[in-house]
Amino acid sequence: MKNYSLLILFLICSLPLWAQQPVHNFEDLMTALKAGKSVKAVIYYEKCKLISDGVEEATSPNAIGGMKLDTYEYFDTSVFKNKVPSFVTSSQTVLIYQSYYGYVYNYVKIKIRIDNSVEISARYLKPRKFSSKFKVVMDETFKGKLNDGTNDGAVTLFIEN
Repeated sequence: MKNYSLLILFLICSLPLWAQQPVHNFEDLMTALKAGKSVKAVIYYEKCKLISDGVEEATSPNAIGGMKLDTYEYFDTSVFKNKVPSFVTSSQTVLIYQSYYGYVYNYVKIKIRIDNSVEISARYLKPRKFSSKFKVVMDETFKGKLNDGTNDGAVTLFIEN
């Protein structure tokens, strides 16, 4: 019985090591990234404003996506002569099979601004035969907010422990 008690005590004490820590704002994000922490994003597209092929849509799809911010860049407002707010951006491209287009590259870029606004660009890129160029067959932009724990923001960030 003593061995079970020790095992349970060990598991309870180590639970915080497995938990993911939420990131509530841009400042928390920058602190985590500067410390070399791994950050993941969960995107609730339905909570975003959708702009498809340059036209704002009435609704957004009931879809959820996720990505790690493995490779990122930070740009301070001074880089753009104080005309653009500071932001962090990260992107990923993966090959997927889409029922209408067949095999396409799914390109997703997330841009998180200092005011906690978020912009997600999603594109399907179809390779052209005998060319290094791609045809954009789907182009959507989603605009939303970071979930700060008190709002219903579209994007939730987590630090992986």
